[in-house]
Parts: sequence; C-alpha cells; structure tokens
Amino acid sequence: MTTPVRTHGPDRTAAAAAGASPSEATAESAPAGATPAAQRPARRRSPQRRRRVRRDALLFLALIAPNLIAIIVFSYYPALYNIGLSFFEWDFVEPVPEWVGAANYVDLFTSASFGQVLMNTLIFTGVSVIGSLVLGLLLGSLLATKVPFTGFAQTVAFAPHMLPGAAVGILWLFMFDPNYGLSRWAFSLFGADSPAWTTTSDWSLWSITIAYTWQRLGFVTVICYTAILDLPKDLYEAAALDGAHGWKLFRHLTLPLLSPITFFLSITGIISAAQAFDIISIMTNGGPGTSSSTLSWMVYEEAFQKFDIGSASAAATVLLAILLVITYVQVRYGEKKVNYDS
Repeated sequence: MTTPVRTHGPDRTAAAAAGASPSEATAESAPAGATPAAQRPARRRSPQRRRRVRRDALLFLALIAPNLIAIIVFSYYPALYNIGLSFFEWDFVEPVPEWVGAANYVDLFTSASFGQVLMNTLIFTGVSVIGSLVLGLLLGSLLATKVPFTGFAQTVAFAPHMLPGAAVGILWLFMFDPNYGLSRWAFSLFGADSPAWTTTSDWSLWSITIAYTWQRLGFVTVICYTAILDLPKDLYEAAALDGAHGWKLFRHLTLPLLSPITFFLSITGIISAAQAFDIISIMTNGGPGTSSSTLSWMVYEEAFQKFDIGSASAAATVLLAILLVITYVQVRYGEKKVNYDS
C-alpha cells in the first residue's frame, strides 16, 4: 500500500517562490468547488442556544432592574429635576414655576455672600477630610501594633461615627461653652480664656470643622486599622531585615500599600463633608452672618427659610458640578498613582 502524498505544502512553497501570495497558493491548492474559509457563511446558532441566551439576558435584566430603577428614581431624576428648577423662579406657593433662564445663576455668582460661602465650603471640606485621614492613619497604625486594650480602643474610636450628627453637635456645644465647657478648662491650663467658639465669626467655622472631623475620625481609624492588618507580613519582615523601622517603614511601605484605602476615604470624605448639614444646624445655624455657612447650608436656607427654590436649586447644581469635577480629577489621578498590587 502506498501512502498518500500531501501535495498542498510543496505547492504553496512553489507558489511563494514564484511570487504568488499565500492566499493565492491556498486557493490554487484547494479542491475544485471548495469555498474559501473567509467566504463561508457564519455558523448559525441553534434554537436551543438562542433560547438560552435570551433567558440569561432576561434573568440579568430582572436582577439588576430593582437597583437600576431605584438609582434612576431616587438619584438621577432628582438631580436632573433640580437642574431644571434652577432655571425657574418658584416659592412653593405659585402653581406654576416662572421661567427666568440663567438669572438665578447670575444672582448667585454676583451675590456678596457667595464667595465667602464657597470659601467656607472648601475650608470645611479640606480640613475635615485631611485631618480625619491623617489622624485616622496614625491611630489605625497605633492600634495595629497590638497595644493593650486594643478592643476597647477600637470601640471608643468608632463610637463617634455611630452617633447622629445632631448628638455630636449638642455634645460639642457643651464642650465649646466658654463658661462651663471643657474648652474653658483646657484654656485655663495656659492662663487664657476660652473663645466663644460658636457665637463669633472668627471661630464658628472652626468649631463645626473640629466637631465634624471628630465624628468622622472613628470611621477612618477603623478602616485604616483593618487595612493595615491585611497587609502582607513578608514585606514588613524583609523591610525589617534591611533596617527599615518606625517612620521610614510607615512612609515607604505602609502608605504606598494603603493608597487604595486612602483614595477611597478621600473621595467619600469630600462628598460627605460637602453635604454636611446637621452639625451646622445644631451648632451655629450658619452664623454669625455667613461665617459658618457652606453650600449645603445655603441650599437649605434659600429653599426652606427664604422659599426661593430657584436660587436653592442653582446653589445645589453648583455644588454638584464642583463634586463631579473633584471626583473626576481624583479618579484620573488615582489611575496613575494608586497602587492596587499587594
């Protein structure tokens, strides 16, 4: 019996030597009447496979529909409706809002108090986020060293986050009282009088900033403590062998490894601080004047004290735009600087 000889390989070699392309050589070597692979019709799915794909798609839509509907109804629709209201003038009484175009934005940006309110918002947000993040990292690292009474310290550190903002405001009102509060005793140790924290324009913004930072500090501390415990121990053992200890170890190893956590805490912290309302309402009521007013308080004041819905919506839209820009910048920066490898 003779073995069949495969002739298409040499034919393709000869065709290539003669200057023909591989596709031409393949076409020439293919049996007569055969259809090239590139020209063959696509393989059709079986009816069973099509039904299975449709069933999986319907199941996927059924599972995500409740969450998707809730997000649209309670998040996107109110935001879009608020943007629309910012172009109208309305006082909750008139049956139909009156179209005024961009007049609300013009009044807002030309207002004498808007600059101070915007600066108050930036100071309150920046100091509270940075302060809680720095102190939370330090306290979390301290708790991770297994100091005595670590469990009790965790409970004490996390407790402020569990308290409502109104309770935190009342607590700090007592501590900031210049007559009988903790502030009077602390300043008396240095032979000085306690300032009127909540009733003077020089201290009112700092009073709500301190109170809010203290409230958020517990949450940041527990998150950082948990993240530090999950860091790979072999890296620390190798760094210790190389002589890295203390601050050098924290700066060059712990901080880079915690970058995803600090990135998350910075984004959520900015959004939360920019929307803070309850502590401001309890402690200073936005005053004296506008010394402790933020954009979130301005929205409340314009809507429910002055009944100017258009101006309130314009202020809320400006706050939304600022948060979107800051979040976008943080995300783009995080893509380059945040280290997700552990």
